Amino acid sequence: MNLKTTLNTCLSFRKTWMCVIFALSCMAMTNAQTVSGTVTADGQPLPGATVLVKGTTQGTSTDFDGNFTIKAEALSTLVISYIGYSTKEVLVGNQTQINVSLEQDNKLDEVVVIGYGTQRKSDLTGSVSSVSAEDLTAVPVSRVDQALQGRASGVQVTQTSGAPGAGTVIRVRGGNSITGNNEPLWVIDGIIVGTNFNLNNINSNDIKSIEILKDASSIAIYGSRGANGVVLVTTKNGAGAGAGKPQISLNLYTSSQMLPELPDRLSQREQIEFTNESARFRSAAEPFPGDPSTYPDNDWVDLVLGTAPIYNADISIAGATDNLNYYTSLNYFNQEGIVKSSGLEKYIYRANLDLKLSDKVKTGFRLNYSRLEQDNALASFSQAAFGILRTQPVFNDDGSYNGFDDVVGSPFNNPLAAIALNTNETLTNNLLATMYLEYSPAPKWIIRSTFNPEFNNVKQNRFTSSQLPGNLAIGVTDGGTASVRTETLSAWNNENTVQYSSNFGEDHNVTALAGLSFQKEVRESSLASAAGITSDATGFNRLQNSRPTLASNTSGFGQRTIESLFGRINYIYKDKYLLTLVGRRDGSSVFAPGNKYAFFPSVAGAWKISEEPFMQNQNTFQNLKLRASWGKSGNQAIDNFSTLATYTSANTTLNGAEVPGLTIDRPANPDLKWETTSSFDIALEASLFGGKVFTEFNYYYKKTEDLLLDVTIPRQTGFNSQVQNVGSLENQGWELLVNSTNVRTANFNWNSTVTLSANRNKILDLGGVDFIDIVVDPIIGSGNTRLIVGESVPVYTGVRYLGTWKSQEDIDDSGRTDPQVVGGSHFEDLNGDGIASTQDAVVLGSPFPDLIFGIENSFSYKNWDFSFYFQGTSGNEVYNLSMRNNYFNRGEAVKFGDLRNRWTVDNPTSNIPRAGADSVTNTPPNSEYVEDGSHIRLKTVRLAYNFPVDKMGLDGIKNATVYFSGSNLLLFSNTRLIDPEASNFGRSNIAQGYLSAQYPNPRVITLGLNVTF
Repeated sequence: MNLKTTLNTCLSFRKTWMCVIFALSCMAMTNAQTVSGTVTADGQPLPGATVLVKGTTQGTSTDFDGNFTIKAEALSTLVISYIGYSTKEVLVGNQTQINVSLEQDNKLDEVVVIGYGTQRKSDLTGSVSSVSAEDLTAVPVSRVDQALQGRASGVQVTQTSGAPGAGTVIRVRGGNSITGNNEPLWVIDGIIVGTNFNLNNINSNDIKSIEILKDASSIAIYGSRGANGVVLVTTKNGAGAGAGKPQISLNLYTSSQMLPELPDRLSQREQIEFTNESARFRSAAEPFPGDPSTYPDNDWVDLVLGTAPIYNADISIAGATDNLNYYTSLNYFNQEGIVKSSGLEKYIYRANLDLKLSDKVKTGFRLNYSRLEQDNALASFSQAAFGILRTQPVFNDDGSYNGFDDVVGSPFNNPLAAIALNTNETLTNNLLATMYLEYSPAPKWIIRSTFNPEFNNVKQNRFTSSQLPGNLAIGVTDGGTASVRTETLSAWNNENTVQYSSNFGEDHNVTALAGLSFQKEVRESSLASAAGITSDATGFNRLQNSRPTLASNTSGFGQRTIESLFGRINYIYKDKYLLTLVGRRDGSSVFAPGNKYAFFPSVAGAWKISEEPFMQNQNTFQNLKLRASWGKSGNQAIDNFSTLATYTSANTTLNGAEVPGLTIDRPANPDLKWETTSSFDIALEASLFGGKVFTEFNYYYKKTEDLLLDVTIPRQTGFNSQVQNVGSLENQGWELLVNSTNVRTANFNWNSTVTLSANRNKILDLGGVDFIDIVVDPIIGSGNTRLIVGESVPVYTGVRYLGTWKSQEDIDDSGRTDPQVVGGSHFEDLNGDGIASTQDAVVLGSPFPDLIFGIENSFSYKNWDFSFYFQGTSGNEVYNLSMRNNYFNRGEAVKFGDLRNRWTVDNPTSNIPRAGADSVTNTPPNSEYVEDGSHIRLKTVRLAYNFPVDKMGLDGIKNATVYFSGSNLLLFSNTRLIDPEASNFGRSNIAQGYLSAQYPNPRVITLGLNVTF
């Protein structure tokens, strides 16, 4: 009988004196009141924390979510402790709900998010890198992945484009697959959103922390989904806001994007001289016979690119009560691109809520809605910098746009006309949500079920005007084209877990987790296009205003389902010896029956050396831990329906009339199965010198087998190739992280962070062949990229460039039979057949660096904060696709500044080919295309002032900070195109490091204000 029922009974029978006696008896027996609460650290629940009534042996431990319940007198004091954290004491008083946040003593005892839970870093047996909210928001970025660059050892993040909203290429400990997706799995608030989720949908300021899971022990819980690493994103909640009135935070900033350093190019006069010289060599008329000053001098870069602003505003409201915490935010972001006509506008709303229904039941949701409006660039930096001569007029004499290139004698695409007349926009609506219900039938048990829907709708509108000057110049007046493309995604994920945590005696601690997961996604797409549109009035809105014979419609459908059964056991003995066992069985619809299911196990162990008796009388190591892991993960590196035969259209003639038909496009292969990666990791973690230095060193080895490759098959089958499981590759490397507190005084602090990592990627087998040629660019064809057994994926190949031919005698003595000319390019004829061709190709380099590094220093003096951060790579090469036209060939194209020192009669020792030599000699892919990609970038600089709001009498303001920051301010690189991180082929696995004057990464200066009320 509870106290309330007893009182009611007593009152109803008017036996007050008996009630008083009974109440006193209850107090004598229990001598306490029930107190509940939550223990957190860095905003995360702290499972396993000890809660004691001071001066007694009465105590308890927090559960998986950091919750506890204990009986204590009003005058008692609760002592809350956790290894590696400062102990706190709290007077009970009349409180029935006590929430406590512990402060960490050292880096080894941070609480980090892992798959399906949290764990102390000191108890981890796997490799996990953490990035805090402070790191993410130190310098504003439009996408959260841009802030990860150099922040985590073993994680290579490459910013391939500076376009608004452009993503990055992320490789966690190298690439495991050749043709499959090598991007890590993103998990946002427990929602598996996949490897290609548009991170523009997430507001970086909503994120509390990011953890990157790297080794088999940490990623195995995600099975086939986590083969390339897992990025766990946790958004903010109201737990840290404190009880009472809501906490309101305002974040405002404005940025100015400026052009970076531009590649060295010939000036207008120098280009005229080169073009005329090239024409004379070919015995052609000089395109510019007059004085160079009489021709236009238009720097198309200045006409097409310029300074552009960024505006951002977001407001958040957070709060907490005994049974409820909430966080909601609204974000507006607007970025104009430095290439005119490009830009991105975003509207993002987030709502997070956690509700405690009772001591045993908790529920909540996470909701994120975003609206993206993107203007895709209608002009390109490549065209402006290297595609149009400075002598090309912008306008005709009558003021209309010029669209004809007199030098080449053909129409050209005037980028200013394209910006004014064309349209290319993408509109995206995304809804991402999760709802959960958690039930704890007993203190040691937690049952949790989540349901995660996602809806994504993309619509791209494109219109090319019929009035483009290039069309009008040749009399084409009905050249207008338009298209509307839509793509919808509807997906859901349901996960159900049961967790049991218990201490057995004083030495044993076990946490066991079991789960069942179901996921389904459906993608549908349609494309309607039309040509022959004679009027610009309706643009893409009335495709029927076109020639019916030039209209087309296509559609697509894809469906993928995954079901999984998984489990994990964490065992700790005497807080010194740790063991983790993980297993996951995945089934995927992309494989045929018999190969749909695969099991991915892992085992990991750790030894806290610093807890041993022989380590107790030393002062060097505060914590020292050795850990190792082994496991397997998989990759479903094929598209939907890849095991089935596919059809393609093949019209035929029947009774004299053309009729539509189908033919088999690809043969079926029901034997396809998972790519499988086995990995081993060993690491040493240490906290030294009283916690002033934290360091972690990892060595790993990964081997991927049953690679999914497009293999050439006998032509007698009627097909050229088939996707098969053949071949294997390996990745091995090391990682080093060092965090140090260099100086800590009352007014001045200095902290440093260094991340170093190296990865060696190597092909072990390609199904019995020594190499496979890859065509990454149809213009340069084959011979420049290969997959070679014993080399990385891929390597750049080509003939060696030996400089220029210095005399006719040298040519005659060489035995060459292909056309050569004095002053022309001299390529090595390796096999001696008299011709320099792809048969003479050698390995010229690799896009993979020998070393990836990041170095950050942060300082604080009283109310001032200052930090700077460098990142870069060493030992990688890049492949400059612009070399063909802008170095070796065509006087009609803009040339690199190197050609000022080209071979001439007056400069016969130069190794730069003469103007016009390309009209005689062939230019195969060669070593001059391959350049050093090593670089150092000053990624961020930040200066902030924290207002002393308490001393200023601003009672309604908790804190206020104004800051000035810069990003991408300096870049030290030897590549002709300046930025070695750019990539012509985006996220392609086998075409990384190919440069062709992509959208440049701008220099960004930001002024911002953060205020919390």
